Amino acid sequence: MIPLTTLWLPILLSAVFVFLASNILHMLIPAWHRGDYGKLPDEAQVLKGLSSAKTGQYLAPHVDWGKMSKEERDEITRGPMAFILMRNPAEFSMAGALISWFVFTIILSILIAYVGAVTLARGTNYLEVFRVVGTAGILAYSFGSVSEAIWYGKPWSSTIKDIIDGIIYGLVTAGTFGWLWPR
Repeated sequence: MIPLTTLWLPILLSAVFVFLASNILHMLIPAWHRGDYGKLPDEAQVLKGLSSAKTGQYLAPHVDWGKMSKEERDEITRGPMAFILMRNPAEFSMAGALISWFVFTIILSILIAYVGAVTLARGTNYLEVFRVVGTAGILAYSFGSVSEAIWYGKPWSSTIKDIIDGIIYGLVTAGTFGWLWPR
């Protein structure tokens, strides 16, 4: 096993490179994620209706499916269902979000480094490091939104883009660790 302290440079640089790659995908190539969110019909009316809700996570209709009659369930299922993440007021700190994202990439890089450190020896060749670390990186970055598609109806087109983003981040991480793996 390689001590994690010997992997501080690939941990830090892979986090920086993933941070940069994510900014390129989201900011410099705006068309890539532009269509991920649609506009609601009667948006002003919807926002007015939500104006008294606090920041949080909501389900509408909010019902106890187990206590409803078959007729009530049938009636509810004919209408819409919404899973809502609410930020009220709509304050958003881009700096805070970017800092949180960077901290998250460092945490993932540490966990990915741990997988590499316990499975690979010092002096392992680039391609073997790339294979192991890349697999861990792709798993770490790619598949979180699949459960959102399965359970909450997130569009698969957005989910597939998130998976592709994660594959890119995993490969960037793999390349960084392969390049800087202790000899």
